[in-house]
Amino acid sequence: MTYPWHLYFMSAMYIIAGFFHFIKPKMYMRVMPRYLPVHKPLVYISGLAEIVLGIGLLLPATKDLAIYGLILMLCIFFLVHFYMLSSKKAGAGFPKWILIVRIILQFVLIWWAWYYLKY
Repeated sequence: MTYPWHLYFMSAMYIIAGFFHFIKPKMYMRVMPRYLPVHKPLVYISGLAEIVLGIGLLLPATKDLAIYGLILMLCIFFLVHFYMLSSKKAGAGFPKWILIVRIILQFVLIWWAWYYLKY
């Protein structure tokens, strides 16, 4: 089955982002909420999830399941985005307006994934 080019782009985006969890784990551990346990394994698990779900988008048999998995993952990532707004240190030096835009972007990413359920 042939999908629109932007579905392939989305897939590549998640796969690449997932690999960065393994290449630069400290970058992701810095923004993990303190109340979550075992930061490094969670960074690796979330990176692996992004890779697997990104690949799953490309397979007709798993596309819809991957979309639901991405939506769930993106909802869980709200924990990180709201935590980053909680203090200057948690925000990793980003201006507040960028952190707010990231939260808005998270809703856009959820809608974007949902959009592909029709294909």
